[in-house]
Amino acid sequence: MRELTVKALDENLETVQAFVRESIEKLCEEKNVSVDPKVFFQIDLAVEEIFVNIAHYAYSPETGEARVLCEAREDPLSMSITFLDAGRKFNPLENEEPDTALSAEERDIGGLGIFLTKKYMDTVEYRYADKKNILVLTKKL
Repeated sequence: MRELTVKALDENLETVQAFVRESIEKLCEEKNVSVDPKVFFQIDLAVEEIFVNIAHYAYSPETGEARVLCEAREDPLSMSITFLDAGRKFNPLENEEPDTALSAEERDIGGLGIFLTKKYMDTVEYRYADKKNILVLTKKL
């Protein structure tokens, strides 16, 4: 398992995305497998959505830390990406799904990123423990 702790600030998004990408690349190198670029895109989008939500809302107006854990899973080969923060308790999976039948102008602002995260990841799980939000994304490689 690999771990990264950063301040939950927008300017750390690239660091978090690079950390996740490197974790996946290292795993693929060890297992001698390749990953479809589409999978990297989907993971990048989900990581961006979750990290930016933590940066914008978890501690606002203060700043706190976000921990990111990357853990390889076997059979099928997959990567679990866990986000932990000690900000306000918030389960993004409880948000109402956007009505994608409506045009962009007719839809309420927000919610599409979580919707896409749930669509692109194989599993998305949330729990609150030890005064921490814990969100786990898993994607088959």
